[in-house]
Amino acid sequence: MARRIAFLLFPGFQLLDAAGPMAAFEIAARLRPGAYELRVLALKGGAVPSSSGASLGAHALARGEAIDTLMVVGGEGTYAAVHSQPTLRLIRRAAARARRVTSVCSGSFLLAAAGLLEGRAATTHWSVSERFRSAFPRVRLEPDRIFVRSGDTWTSAGISAGIDLALALIGEDLGEAVARRTAQFLVVYHRRPGGQAQFSALLELERPAGRFAALLEHMRAHLGEALTVEALAARACMSPRHFSRAFRSETGLTPAKAVERLRAEAARAELESGTRSVQQVARSCGFADPERMRRAFVRLFGAPPSALRRCPPQPVALLRQAS
Repeated sequence: MARRIAFLLFPGFQLLDAAGPMAAFEIAARLRPGAYELRVLALKGGAVPSSSGASLGAHALARGEAIDTLMVVGGEGTYAAVHSQPTLRLIRRAAARARRVTSVCSGSFLLAAAGLLEGRAATTHWSVSERFRSAFPRVRLEPDRIFVRSGDTWTSAGISAGIDLALALIGEDLGEAVARRTAQFLVVYHRRPGGQAQFSALLELERPAGRFAALLEHMRAHLGEALTVEALAARACMSPRHFSRAFRSETGLTPAKAVERLRAEAARAELESGTRSVQQVARSCGFADPERMRRAFVRLFGAPPSALRRCPPQPVALLRQAS
């Protein structure tokens, strides 16, 4: 029997939050015929406008309708939807019929407002993590994760992370071989593990008015140099102890962790371009050796450098043969 994947929309939803996971489940269903049935839900049936102006057709939740997976998408319309009691009631009703409940991006706000994340671990888009934490202090927010599973509830960081979440769900349902094949047909470079840090989390360091803005720019431009606490403190005209405390208070990271992340992000971008070897990238980005870079990648991204190279595209004919 096909698993019904229900996408719950609201006016102003983010189109890719819905379309990305939909494409993943659609392709998985071609690879494994009959595995999934996709359904779009909304408070009322009809066309639901996204934040881009494009609309998706939706159905109202039918009486007694069974759902395998409920996926609540996010978008700018989330912040109006959290104040809509009919929408929250719809989410509760749909969730009560589902085997598992998931969200993409700021859809986590709707799950939390509906009371479905109480006491659970969850994540959301890095840019609204402080807003989420303030609004829902009883949710154990993990803001630097691609997706988080807490029992039968999954939340993701959003927009493209919704695809990572869908691939993880497909892997759980149909096996990792089907999930990997689906990722190839989507032409994504790799399937990112849920524990991988959100790539954009480092943007939180970029505070133009922050006291260390100029220092951070210097760090990015000189990753190949010895960026020790003492050297950075001297550049900031502070003692090493005062600098370490102030830097962590401003950025949320120790200087050493910030340097490691900046180096790892730069190295990942170079590796994904496919133009240089792992050894060359390790040297240019300031890692003492490839093994040290490998350990940093596993810790931050959940995969070694060799796993982060782009997958070769698959012929369209293969997809036709699989359908």
